[in-house]
Amino acid sequence: MQSPREIALGIVRREGGFVNDPDDPGGATKHGVTIHTMRRLGLDLNGDGKVDVADVKAVTVDVAVDLYLRHYFRRPKISSLPEPIQATVFDMYVNAGSQAVKLLQRVVNTTGQGDVLLAVDGQIGPNTLAAVTRTHDAMGRYLVDAYGVARRNYYYSLANRRPASRKYARRRDGGKGGWITRAEEFLSPEFHLTRAQHDAKVAAWR
Repeated sequence: MQSPREIALGIVRREGGFVNDPDDPGGATKHGVTIHTMRRLGLDLNGDGKVDVADVKAVTVDVAVDLYLRHYFRRPKISSLPEPIQATVFDMYVNAGSQAVKLLQRVVNTTGQGDVLLAVDGQIGPNTLAAVTRTHDAMGRYLVDAYGVARRNYYYSLANRRPASRKYARRRDGGKGGWITRAEEFLSPEFHLTRAQHDAKVAAWR
């Protein structure tokens, strides 16, 4: 089992270096840390009294890892979840914020393992923690895979609704884009889509 720091380093690897893609709502980003996140947290790394693109470019791997562990792992209580599902929820939280927890709540609700349906509020409170733990105890690895499939579907759905984001789900050569391969890193191999299955998912895109 990977340590939280090892998971965070994997996230940094997947996120890559500095980019400022006009199609990315996150704006200027380095190692996955967006300028919007830095402004929200007041991360003025060069000490000039403002948080701008220069501060994004100054983000190091250590800064990114520390930020992820503090604000995307411990603060939202992903660290309290059963260990096997922490990595994929943590990775998606960096990528999609509280949608990662909302997706987990929806998946747990569909399993029928809980006594009552969870509120899909993106918060890991006592009810969510108890329900996820109970579901993992009953399903084991299948819960991780169910979450991974739902996560992959979330990305396809997002790209369906927002054409500018399709390049993140489908490469220029038509193959799986970064969003899809990222979700599948946490999936058992038997649940990976074939190229034909991926092509069918994106067939309506132009």
